[in-house]
Amino acid sequence: MQATELFIKRPVMTTLVMLGLLFFGIVAYLGMPVSYLPAVEFPAIQVTATFSGASPKVMAASVASPMEREFSSIAGLQSMSSVNALGSSTITLVFDLDRNIDDAAMDVQAAISRAEGDLPPEMDDKPSFQKVNPADSPILYISLRSDALPLSTVNDYAKTFLTQTISMIPGVAQVLIYGEKKYAVRIRLNPMELASRGLGIDEVREAVGAANQNLPLGSLEGTEQNLTVDADGQLYHADEYRDLIVSYRNGQPVRLIDLGVVEDGVEDERFSSWHNTKGNLTIAVKRQPGSNTIRIVEDIRAKLPWIQSQLPASIRMDIVHDASEFIEESVQDVKFTLGLAVALVILVVFVFLRNIASTFISSVAIPFSIVATFAVMYEMGFTLDTFSLMALTLAVGFVVDDAIVMIENIVRHLEMGKSPMQAARDGASEIGFTIISMTLSLAIVFVPIMFMAGIVGRVLHEFATTITAAILVSGVVSLSLTPMLSSRLLRSRSRLAESDALFDWLLGKYKASLHFCIKHRFTTLMASFGLLGLTVFLFVVVPKGFLPSDDQGFFMGFVQARQGISYAAMEKKQKQLIPMFAGQPAMEGQIQIIGVPESNQGMAIGILKPQSQRKTGVDETIAALRGPSNSVPGMACYLVNPPMIQIGGKQAKGDYLFTLLSADSKQLYKSAEAFEEELRGNNLLMGVTSDLQVSSPQVEINIDRDMASSLGVSVSEIENALFTAFGERKVSTIYASIDEYKVIMQLKPEFQVNMDALHMLYVRADSGDLVRLDAVCSIEEGVGPQTINHTGQLESVSYSFSGVPGTSMDQITQVVAGMAKEKLPDTISTMFEGAAGAFAESMNSLFFLLFIAIVAIYILLGSLYESFIHPVTILSGLPSAAMGGLLTLLVFGYDLDLYGMVGLIMLIGIVKKNSIMVVDFAIAEEKKGVSPEEAAFNGAIIRFRPIMMTTLAAIMGALPIALGMGAGAEARRPLGLAVVGGLALSQVVTLYLTPVFYTYMDDLQSWLDRSFGHAEEEPEQAV
Repeated sequence: MQATELFIKRPVMTTLVMLGLLFFGIVAYLGMPVSYLPAVEFPAIQVTATFSGASPKVMAASVASPMEREFSSIAGLQSMSSVNALGSSTITLVFDLDRNIDDAAMDVQAAISRAEGDLPPEMDDKPSFQKVNPADSPILYISLRSDALPLSTVNDYAKTFLTQTISMIPGVAQVLIYGEKKYAVRIRLNPMELASRGLGIDEVREAVGAANQNLPLGSLEGTEQNLTVDADGQLYHADEYRDLIVSYRNGQPVRLIDLGVVEDGVEDERFSSWHNTKGNLTIAVKRQPGSNTIRIVEDIRAKLPWIQSQLPASIRMDIVHDASEFIEESVQDVKFTLGLAVALVILVVFVFLRNIASTFISSVAIPFSIVATFAVMYEMGFTLDTFSLMALTLAVGFVVDDAIVMIENIVRHLEMGKSPMQAARDGASEIGFTIISMTLSLAIVFVPIMFMAGIVGRVLHEFATTITAAILVSGVVSLSLTPMLSSRLLRSRSRLAESDALFDWLLGKYKASLHFCIKHRFTTLMASFGLLGLTVFLFVVVPKGFLPSDDQGFFMGFVQARQGISYAAMEKKQKQLIPMFAGQPAMEGQIQIIGVPESNQGMAIGILKPQSQRKTGVDETIAALRGPSNSVPGMACYLVNPPMIQIGGKQAKGDYLFTLLSADSKQLYKSAEAFEEELRGNNLLMGVTSDLQVSSPQVEINIDRDMASSLGVSVSEIENALFTAFGERKVSTIYASIDEYKVIMQLKPEFQVNMDALHMLYVRADSGDLVRLDAVCSIEEGVGPQTINHTGQLESVSYSFSGVPGTSMDQITQVVAGMAKEKLPDTISTMFEGAAGAFAESMNSLFFLLFIAIVAIYILLGSLYESFIHPVTILSGLPSAAMGGLLTLLVFGYDLDLYGMVGLIMLIGIVKKNSIMVVDFAIAEEKKGVSPEEAAFNGAIIRFRPIMMTTLAAIMGALPIALGMGAGAEARRPLGLAVVGGLALSQVVTLYLTPVFYTYMDDLQSWLDRSFGHAEEEPEQAV
């Protein structure tokens, strides 16, 4: 090849070009960010709206639905769901992966503006949105507490200083305060005192609002100066409200303190957080989709010492969990794996070559190919993550292949008596086309993956691009640097290692067995079809998964009690989990959050010790806690190991999320309750729960409108009285220098335990008389929804559950889908969401992807060899490779998950490289007049050494991944096992099957030439 000749003649140019690649690769490596996974998050936006006191039905119908109608027209919207509870609606919008999050935010803002005309005018605040996926786990948990200051004071520092400072750091999407204790003045009224003084609760509300004012007062403009007018219209603390005069009765003032209790309190009394055994505020930091976790956490940590210096000395700030630590540890372990793979591959090369110069020449291709690939990754905007580094680790076994084949061929020419320069020229020229064929055919395997759609395509895109770049660079190095170094470093007497006794014995056995297989080639061919059938069978029976379980050093618990439970009872129950968690040897700490997302629910976050300090993994710890944590009567705890990739915008309380949708809400709720019982009864499922909460105890007040009208009482006055009495109504606002605080009015706690207080409330009629509430209303107990959920624009019910140990994702999805088809009416549609939904999509596209890859390889090989037949010969070993990978996964008890899929796709490229070496040599032999059988035999024997070397090099490159050591390594093991197992089996099968297939394909080619070639010659003879 002329290009190779140029590189051999000009060693200085070749050296400088290669050093240039090395230099730019190192610079790119130093400037690349580090992350755990590629940027695979769906762009997500969360819209929140509040309407104090509004029921879930009102929130769903009058707040969520108008906005959902507008959101549905936004381009690129993949899914939309909402949760409507008492006084709040939360709408989650998830967009296509290619949708720019900032552009989507602008569309969301425009849609909210269009919907505002249809929203209730009484809403306190306009809807707002955050660019954040609520299903994503926070990247940092910080505990804030004080033994000297009340939590309301600590909350002031957290809300107005700490969270605001962290929010301004680039990449931070949201800073949440769990257990928020914002200061508020609480007025708790006694309805009996109100009645005895002839006061309506609305009068008290109006009096408080009138007494606490912060109005603009203007200024006095004189001839010489301007005076600003100010007044002390604000009341800041509870003791300032106690003596407030509400009214006069019999000439005596009625003060607020006479009607109940006025105290300093907090805004939300049904929300708290605990770090271990201490009450605290938990600060949770969420990142924007696509941002770099490690960089964000580094910026936050750099800011924390300054933040701590600005806080009172009694406030203690501790980092409870840092997600970046696992990411850094995992990436460092993959880097170590990469280094180990390089060392093992070089060792294999030396063992085979037993020549220092040859080993150096072939091994130098590894750092040049790998480091130069960093420059490509940098230009593509990739990160140093587990997938890109795994790609480079696996590429180590490939990039050395071309160099090995080149050196082996050059040394063969040296052994013919040629000079090193001539041997390099002739050997490189002879083998150059083979190396190009091997390189391009291996690289093209990964091209279909680069354009694969969906979440799997986004995850694998970086992997495929990185390994393709490394392969292409290695081809360039093999055709330039390798022959140049060979021409200068090898000597005329340089020889490859003489085969030792073991290799001679192995080669002898191979010759005899290969001769036997070619002699009985029909039996061998039938055996290959048997392997194909066995491969198809293994594809069917091997358990299939999607995202493997990963030990990230923490787990989540979702706590749920009966609907309608009081906060005090909920707190008492959930705090029983604290000693249970603390009793686990692997636990380092815990956070218990009570009252989120609903009053009967909570969250538990278990923080594990570093892996080096514990004997059990996160899954084992969860299994040990699952029984005790569900032993509290009236409370269920669902423990989950968060997946490495959060898919969708819903938070699942298990490994699976299955949703029912219907336009008929009555039919939906009726069927959903029955179907939940069916799921609970299935012995393959555990931890079954749903977001169906439509049986919350409630008081139903039916207004007698005729009676109310005759007495001069309006519906508005009735509902206002009820809202003030029981709705924790904000009756005034305190505008302090650092924040705004609410003045909240309600009845005293003892008058909220049952319905009796409803009979003590009075409202003012138009005549001025007080009318007791039960005179115009009938009061009875009932049940109603605690939350109403929408998916799309339809009401929905979502189930969360996990499979019992030993079950696979495909098994669970098939079982649940079958149950739904059998048990649910046709009016209800179903869908898997989250990882299970992406799994179904990926399984549908996997086989098509494999087919596309094989077609692409066939087209390339057919074009390179100008043959329709020999590409089939080269691809003949693929079934054995797939069978080896699947069989290995089955033996070691792993599912065919995302990593296993990557391994199988890689095997396609690796295995055919061996076949190319055999076929390429056989074709050259046959052109010399050798028979097809002898040509195939010679090709297999001559290429036996490089085939063994390249295969063992590829195995050694994947072996560290298969061993699975380090943080997150367990999840990556299926990839290494699939590659190692597939290569080990295909190595044996290909060495026999490819020569046999070559003879059959050559016979077919000869028959085609005789049948069709003669027919084409006849017209020429006739002319």
